[in-house]
Amino acid sequence: HVQLVESGGGLVQTGGSLRLSCTASGRTFSTYAMGWFRQTPGKERESVAAISPDGTNTYYHASLKGRFIIARDNAKNTVYLQMNTLKPEDTALYYCAAAENKPWGWASRNKNEYDYWGQGTQVTVSS
Repeated sequence: HVQLVESGGGLVQTGGSLRLSCTASGRTFSTYAMGWFRQTPGKERESVAAISPDGTNTYYHASLKGRFIIARDNAKNTVYLQMNTLKPEDTALYYCAAAENKPWGWASRNKNEYDYWGQGTQVTVSS
């Protein structure tokens, strides 16, 4: 079992940047595939980015590639989401998630594949 805590959200102007962090409890973080998702009221939770346990494989939502970067530091039990050139439509509650028992190169946008979720961190982009 792993517990996830997100941080780094806040209010930013259009064009600004934020870096979200998600820190996991436990000593087996390197065995989990990690993902970032976001959700706005009345909409389904959507995938933003994902990274494999070994960090060699990443996935990005097609509309976000080039602006968002996912990375992980297994020594710090932390996964990051660097968000650049933010737009008002990026406003959402951002969640990180962990998937266990996946191959080293596995990364997925499918939220049903993830076993553990954080509480979320709010990102608000003002126009």
